[in-house]
Amino acid sequence: MGLVVLVVVVVFVARRGSQRDADVLDRPETTKAPVTRTEVEPETIVEPPPDVVEEVEVEPALRPSLRERLTKSRRFITGRLADALGQTPDEETWEDVEAVLIQADIGVATATRIVDDLREQVRERKIKDPSEIMALLNEELVSLFDTEKPRDLTYSDDRPTVWLIVGVNGTGKTTTIGKLASTLSRDGKSVALAAADTFRAAADEQLGAWGERSGAQLVKHQPGADPGAVAFDAYKFAKARELDVLLVDTAGRLHTKTPLMDELSKVRRVIEKEGTVQESLLVIDATGGQNGLNQAKEFARAAGVTGVVLTKLDGTAKGGIALTIEDDLDIPIKLIGVGEGIEDLEPFDPKAYVDAILA
Repeated sequence: MGLVVLVVVVVFVARRGSQRDADVLDRPETTKAPVTRTEVEPETIVEPPPDVVEEVEVEPALRPSLRERLTKSRRFITGRLADALGQTPDEETWEDVEAVLIQADIGVATATRIVDDLREQVRERKIKDPSEIMALLNEELVSLFDTEKPRDLTYSDDRPTVWLIVGVNGTGKTTTIGKLASTLSRDGKSVALAAADTFRAAADEQLGAWGERSGAQLVKHQPGADPGAVAFDAYKFAKARELDVLLVDTAGRLHTKTPLMDELSKVRRVIEKEGTVQESLLVIDATGGQNGLNQAKEFARAAGVTGVVLTKLDGTAKGGIALTIEDDLDIPIKLIGVGEGIEDLEPFDPKAYVDAILA
């Protein structure tokens, strides 16, 4: 009996399994639904607008005064004069004062005359106070300049005005031209530059760089070309375009070299075949001392110098050469270079100059 039951159970289970397998086989095949991928847009980062910063107008820095620029000369001169005038004036005092003036590059003849006049005034007025003597010396130095003499650069009634720039190498001639061109451009004048220094290597490139900075037009020839030809072509160029000013750079030359000085005269003559040279400006390095006076004499003869540009005046402790140039040669100093900046070329004021080196 037990065996029969066991058989019945086995048969029942087997049938149920067979039926389940059949159900699975008969079930229709299902396909998986496709997976849809959703593209996620990248996050857009919106930066807030920058804070509005109120613009604050910044005042331009004040330029140093002439007195500040001539500190070296003032300390050299006033320091030594204070020592010389530290006692009641006597003959030794005046000898010391004269020595100080000579050391400051005020030539021997000029220094002697200054001291003679000063001694006489002190004696007549019975002055003993050093500060009063210094005030008299100030007046004496100013009197060496013709303060009524015009020092402004002159212009031609017909375009172009021509300014010839001359001097030895190393005085700052080309730099002076660049500063002049910049000043003229700021004043609304059209400018051309003549690269008539055809001997110094890269002279035209240096002048061209200044032309780019100032907006001036450059006229040049090949290296070694005739300087007169360059000057002539530059004049024709400026004339045809009705430019206001033509600045003529010339080769640096020693005043002792006669052929080169003759060539300089030729450059001027070539220009004057077509127009007029309004200014012939001699550039002198203030640090060169009395040698600058010798240069001025020769250049005045060769180029008809009408004025002096005294450069590097801020770099010397012996700024007295200005007094000697005007006293000996009667050539006005029209401009002074008192720094390396493009605006550091100033009109010369005799009273301001003397005050700056004595005050």
